Amino acid sequence: MIIGIIIAVVVLVVIWYFSTYNNLISLRNKKDNEWSQIDVQLKRRSDLIPNLVETVKGYAKHESETLEEVIKARNTYVSATTPEEAMKASGEITQALSKLFALSESYPDLKANQNFISLQNDLKETEDKISYARQFYNDAVLTYNNKVEMIPSNIVAKISKFEKGIFFEVAEEDKKAPQVKF
Repeated sequence: MIIGIIIAVVVLVVIWYFSTYNNLISLRNKKDNEWSQIDVQLKRRSDLIPNLVETVKGYAKHESETLEEVIKARNTYVSATTPEEAMKASGEITQALSKLFALSESYPDLKANQNFISLQNDLKETEDKISYARQFYNDAVLTYNNKVEMIPSNIVAKISKFEKGIFFEVAEEDKKAPQVKF
């Protein structure tokens, strides 16, 4: 009888362990999938930037510093190899694009240019998608981190070497409004 109880307890512990392990795998995969959704939108934004810069160049030849900043930020994103580097580069792109759009206010012909308007709308739409994807990613990271840290699933997480996910946060310098001077 005691052996039967011990076997039942061991079987229950093994079932719980595998169930918790599979749940952690599922949550980690969801977190990774949400990151890939952000990455897709960041890539789309990165692909739109050269067209936007070329359009602006024709109107704002003497604004090369702002244009170079946008290109530099894009190149930083393209060369990012980790999610952390991509997150940082994304903030730089956002800041540079804000300056670029503020700059366009000084050029009425540019503001009225259909190509510029179309690119600006595409970028706005992409920025909205990035924002939503960041929210979904952070929600997935929160759920995953809770499972990794909370008792009793943290036991399985430690044994199986699951590590906490990193939230997509805005850098302090990106929280400041860009200063554009003419």
